[in-house]
Amino acid sequence: MWQNISVTEFILLGLAQDPMKKKMVFVIFFIFYVGTMIGNLLIIVTIKFSRTLRSPMYYFLFYLSLADSCFSTTTAPRLIVDSLSAQRTISYNECMTQVFALHLFGCMEIFVLILMAIDRYVAICKPLHYSTIMRRQVCTTLIILAWIGSFIHSIAQIILALRMPFCGPNLIDHYCCDLQPLLELACMDKYMINLLMVSNSGAICSSSFVILMISYIVILHSLRNHSVEGRRKALSTCTSHITVVVLFFGPCIFIYTRPPTTFPMDKMVTVFYTIGTPFLNPLIYTLRNAEVKNAMRKLCHIKITTESKR
Repeated sequence: MWQNISVTEFILLGLAQDPMKKKMVFVIFFIFYVGTMIGNLLIIVTIKFSRTLRSPMYYFLFYLSLADSCFSTTTAPRLIVDSLSAQRTISYNECMTQVFALHLFGCMEIFVLILMAIDRYVAICKPLHYSTIMRRQVCTTLIILAWIGSFIHSIAQIILALRMPFCGPNLIDHYCCDLQPLLELACMDKYMINLLMVSNSGAICSSSFVILMISYIVILHSLRNHSVEGRRKALSTCTSHITVVVLFFGPCIFIYTRPPTTFPMDKMVTVFYTIGTPFLNPLIYTLRNAEVKNAMRKLCHIKITTESKR
């Protein structure tokens, strides 16, 4: 499937070597992953079947939860299984597939966050034209473009990974396959590959973060002209979005915008944005959003009523 190499499999060292710590890793991340899937799937089902959550913001939130579920699934299940396994090997093909999926869904999450910021900007700064600008056809087109952009980014990343020759050690001091830990094992000059990685993933993370922060500053500045109730509602929504942006982009920028060096904290930083953020997103968007909570209650009530009639 991929190019011929001397290394056919890698060994993932994971987060811990001590048997007791490995059991703790299993319990903690099993809870995190189950919570992530339940939370995000609950949001997906609620938005899909609720008649009150038809605005573009919830349309994009649907895809954010979908991206979160897939993004977490690219790393968490293997981390959980490997924490109890004596053999933590991953084949070359599986490793490359994980790199592709990690960047596909990670990049999709970035693009969806940008679309959510655009939606909030139009809703708050151009309220009279909101229904015209953010009509469903436009939103669908934007989501399709986001998937296409994410796919192109992932193809670029997998090309970089396939260009790395591995002719020696196959121990990856990480819990997943990504370009940074793989680059440590490559028997080649790492400067150009790292430069390409920074100009791709690093540039996407940094530029997207700057764009998002500028957009929310503009939004917050424009709230001066709104009523007290309008400011309160807009601030609540924007605060949730800004929290997600900071939690996701901080670790991403730390990992992808630096020279080819590794730090002891790298694995925990990666855990934060690949497993931690997808777990926190449903909590952030539901606990601070009355409309989502009310829609969930109504769906639960309808389900209970239907079951009781049977």
